[in-house]
Amino acid sequence: MDLNIIWFILLGVLIIGYAILDGFDLGIGTLFYTLGKTEDEKKTLINSIGPVWDGNEVWLLTAGGALFAAFPFVYATVFSGFYLAMLLVLFGLIFRAIAVEYYFKTEDDPKLQKLMGRLFFIGSLIPGFLFGVAMGNIVVGIPMDHMQNYVGSFFDLLNPYALLLGVVGLIGFLLQGTTYTILKTEGAIQQRAIRLTKLFSIFIIVAWVLGTLTAQIYAPHMYTNYFNYPILFIIPLTTVACLIAVPMLLVIAHYGKLFIASSLVIVTMIGTLAAGMFPNLVFSTNTAANLTIYNASSTDLTLRVMFIIALIGMPLVIAYTIYVYYVFRGKASPERHGY
Repeated sequence: MDLNIIWFILLGVLIIGYAILDGFDLGIGTLFYTLGKTEDEKKTLINSIGPVWDGNEVWLLTAGGALFAAFPFVYATVFSGFYLAMLLVLFGLIFRAIAVEYYFKTEDDPKLQKLMGRLFFIGSLIPGFLFGVAMGNIVVGIPMDHMQNYVGSFFDLLNPYALLLGVVGLIGFLLQGTTYTILKTEGAIQQRAIRLTKLFSIFIIVAWVLGTLTAQIYAPHMYTNYFNYPILFIIPLTTVACLIAVPMLLVIAHYGKLFIASSLVIVTMIGTLAAGMFPNLVFSTNTAANLTIYNASSTDLTLRVMFIIALIGMPLVIAYTIYVYYVFRGKASPERHGY
C-alpha cells in the first residue's frame, strides 16, 4: 500500500471522527428548541456537550491540516470554489462557540441569553446542512478548467443531488444528536429524544434510499468501483443493518449500543461514498480534470514525514478524546458546569 492510499484512508478517518463526535453537537444544537422546552432543559442540553464540543472540533481542524499537507491541490480547489459556503460554515461554528461559552454567563440578561440560544441553533443548523451539500458537490462533480481551478458560481453548488445529500447529512447529525441526548439526559428531555430517534430512524432510511437511487442519475460514476469489486457492497449493507438496528435497540433500551449503531450509520455512509470515489478526491464535470490521490498529492517526502507525524499525533488525540469522555461521563444537569 503506497503513501497516497494511506493518506486517503487517514483523511477518511479524520472526517469520520469529526462527523461522529461533532455530529451530535450539531444535532443537539439544531434540535435545541425541540428537545429543550424549559430553561433548565436548555441548560442541560448545553451542559451535555459543554466539556467536549471544542475537543470534537479538533478533528475538523486536523482534517483540514491533513488535506492541506497531503493533497494541497484539493485544498486549493475546494476552499476557493466553496469559499462562500465555507465562510457560512465558519461563521456558524463561531456562533455556536460563542453561544456555548456565554449561555450561562448571560443568565442575568434574559434577552441576551435568548440570543445565545438562537446563535446555538443557527450555528449548528448551517454547518450540519452545508457539510452534506459540499460532499454532494464533490461526488457529483464541480466545474473546473484544465488547470483544475473552480470555474462555477455559488449557485452551481446548489444542485439537486448536493441539496439531497445535505438533507441526508443533516438527518444523520440529528439522529446522532438524539441518541447522544438519550445517553446524557433523563426525564422529559430523554423521552423527547427517544420519540425523535424513532422519527429520524425512518427519515434517514428514506433519505438514504433516495440518495442512493438519484446517484444513478447525477453521479453514475460512483457505482464503478462497486461493480468492479462487489465485495465493497459490504459497506452499504452494513449501513442497512445499522439502520435496522437503531429502532430495535431503542425498543429494548440498550442506549449505549444505540449510540454506537447511530455512529456506525455515519461511518458506513461516509465509507460508502469514499469507496465509490477512490482513487478520486474530487470529481470534475470535465473528467480529465478529476483530482485524484496521485495528481493532487504532495511529494513523496512530504507524505512520508506527515505520516510519521500522524503516527505520533493521532494516538494522542484519540487517547485525549477517550480520557475526556471518561472524565465527563454520566448525566448532564442544568446547573452551571453541571456535568
